[in-house]
Amino acid sequence: MLNGFKDFILRGNVISMAIGLAVGAAFTAVVTGFSNAFITPLIGLATRGSGDFSKAFFKVDGVTFPYGLFISAAIAFVITAAVLYFCVVVPMAKVQNRFAKEKEEAVDIKAALRDCPRCYSEIPAVASRCGHCTSEVVPDPEALTLAKLPAQQH
Repeated sequence: MLNGFKDFILRGNVISMAIGLAVGAAFTAVVTGFSNAFITPLIGLATRGSGDFSKAFFKVDGVTFPYGLFISAAIAFVITAAVLYFCVVVPMAKVQNRFAKEKEEAVDIKAALRDCPRCYSEIPAVASRCGHCTSEVVPDPEALTLAKLPAQQH
């Protein structure tokens, strides 16, 4: 029973997930600190108030509603989302687009098809022999260039 638990804990994805959670918690603390130290006072300057919403509340029939905690958390969330978007999502999308363009540039040699002049079956444009009737055919020079293959001598 303990061997199974040990195998589970030592699996790479569990350790990676634990590290990701720890880094995420630290990141959240940094963003919250940044929000409390800089964004909240800037909001206070703009609204001519203290900017500290964490102590704001209202009462209804003796029940206290600390809406300021929600506002502070919402500000921290928006900042966290913006930082993650502009520092993680946008750069990763650019990297993925670069790799996608490289994949698009790779030419599938068999994708360009033409008809065999003897049996009229579809064959690759770079083929020098029909796979159906085995007759020799002249490869399409344009397809050879796209596939980066040398021109064939006859």
